[in-house]
Order: sequence, then C-alpha cells, then structure tokens
Amino acid sequence: MSQEGILFGMGNPLLDISAVVDNELLEKHDLKLNTAILAEEKHLSLCEYEELVSNYNVAYIAGGATQNSIRVAQWMLQIPGATSYMGSIGKDKFAEEMKKNATKAGVHYYEDDAPTGTCGVCVVGGERSLVANLSAANCYKVDHLKKPENWALVEKAKYYYIAGFFLTVSPESVLLVAEHAEANNKIFSTKSICTFICEFFKDVQDKVIPYADYVFGNETEARTFSKKIIPLQNYLKSDLADGKNVEEIALKISQLPNAPGKTGKRIAVITHGCNPVVVAEDGKVKLLPVILLPKEKLVDTNGAGDAFVGRFLSQLVLEKPTEECVRAGCYAANVIIQRSGCTYPDKPDFN
Repeated sequence: MSQEGILFGMGNPLLDISAVVDNELLEKHDLKLNTAILAEEKHLSLCEYEELVSNYNVAYIAGGATQNSIRVAQWMLQIPGATSYMGSIGKDKFAEEMKKNATKAGVHYYEDDAPTGTCGVCVVGGERSLVANLSAANCYKVDHLKKPENWALVEKAKYYYIAGFFLTVSPESVLLVAEHAEANNKIFSTKSICTFICEFFKDVQDKVIPYADYVFGNETEARTFSKKIIPLQNYLKSDLADGKNVEEIALKISQLPNAPGKTGKRIAVITHGCNPVVVAEDGKVKLLPVILLPKEKLVDTNGAGDAFVGRFLSQLVLEKPTEECVRAGCYAANVIIQRSGCTYPDKPDFN
C-alpha cells in the first residue's frame, strides 16, 4: 500500500509561545497546571504575549494539538509526503514562523485576515498550563475543505485524526471527514473527550464519537467524560467518582454506540502519566507499560500527549498491532518531554 498522503489531520494551528514561568503568573491569571483552556478576556495580555515576551525567555514553536500529532507522525515515519494537515492561520509574522516549523507535515493552510492563533505555554517545574487564543484558527470554514484540491487529500488518505478543540471551530468539517471514513471503510480517530469539550460542546461531541475507531485521552479527560456517560447516581456510588478506575472508563468509551451503519470495534487509549497506558478493546482492558523518566530529566510536558498520539498513528498506518503502537507512542512522548515544546531531533531512534 502506498504511504503517500496516508494520514490526514485537521485542527487549530497555533503558534506556541512557550516560557518557563513562576507560580505568581499562574495565580495572576487563574491558571492551573496540566490544563488547556480557551482564552477569556482576562487572559488576553498573556495570549497576546506581551507579558510573556517582556518578562521571560520565550520559544516560538508550531503548535496546536492535531498539528503536533501530524508533525510527530511525519517525523517518525520518515516517508516524504506521508501526512497532510489543514487549518486556518493569518497573514502575519506569526504565520510565517509557523510555516517554517510545519512544512514537512504536508500542511495546507487557509489564510484568513484575522491574526494567527497563538497559545501561551506556561511551564512550571516541567508541567504546563496552556491558554489558547484561536483567532484565525477559529475562522476555518467547511468550504475550504470542499475545494477539489483539498478534498482530494481527504480521499487519498486511509487514516484520519482530529483532536477535540476543532469541534469548536468547524464541526461540519469534522463530520464530513468522519462520514467519509465510515462510508469508505477507513479509520477515523479523535481526541474529543478533552475536558473543555465535555463541559461546553457535548452535543457536537455526541455526534462525532460514534464514528471513531480510536478515541485517545488522558486520565483527567477520561474522568471528566465518565461523568457524562454514566448516570449521576451510579457515578457517585462508584470508584469512578474518585478516579480509581480509569480502566472501567476506557472500557465504557470503547463500548459507546456506533453511528448508524458503522461496523467494527472502537479502541479507547488512555494515557495515565507515569502509570501504564490503558487500552480497551473487544470488551477487555490491557495495561501497557510506559518509559519511565527520572524527574531531573523532565523539561516540559507540553505536547507529550500529542506526541504519543502522533507516534501511535505512525505505526497504525503501517498496520502494526496495538501494543506496538502504544510502545511507539511512549517512545515519542519520552523524547518530547526532555525538550522544550513539541520538538524533536532530526531523526527518531526507535527500534
């Protein structure tokens, strides 16, 4: 099978402006570590980066969850043109900076008059808090996807990945790709159980997950999502209420109903920090080991989950078994957290 254009992603391309900060900055903007939020008015001085650039040493890195994952997949595959990606950027210096970082991943940007979207990455002790100002990323329209030259990329692909935040921007585009995958017996994957989507975009989430062959998430996201899929009275009586049973949550996600006419199983893949990765499929749960890293080697967890997904997908498109996909995902996450932002060396060292 040809690998050209085999993996397609859509998302919110954001330029990460990353800095090691102090707890005072987090408290000032009411931010918490290990969370990702959309900027409110109180965050704008941070998201426009005057505060970060003026007071801290910053790094500019092409970001956005799906773009990170597609870039990592392309890096791991080392096959020119294996991936493609769509999203909306502006026509400014941040857009040019992003293009320099992302060209190898087959990026096809829609350019809007709004400023390029940015994400403040505030790092404390290796842990991160993300504040996204979508701006131009929020302007993507399904009409761009439907252009023949763009839809041709969708038709060429056999595997698709769209992270949750894009549901807030163009749910029509997400559903169009998901329906195409289902109708053509292709593989659709998503990370749409993220906390923000669970809380504010439940209706769209409910339409997308039935199409998913793979659902990714971390333990925090899984716990939030579990409150939605389990009746409240049962939830409060169960181990799920204090997060003791991520395995049961993963199993329930894998068993959610499929879209009408869709056959085949769903696999839920939940990362859990330094604990084993939880994989639920065929009514069973597997716990697969991660690569442990001494704390003194931890630099920045930003992009670790995206890297895991990207490397997982890079093996999935090669038709590797789930266990091998997880092992590869853990390798990529281990590489990323020893560097600043979602960056990586020229070539992977994975066997």
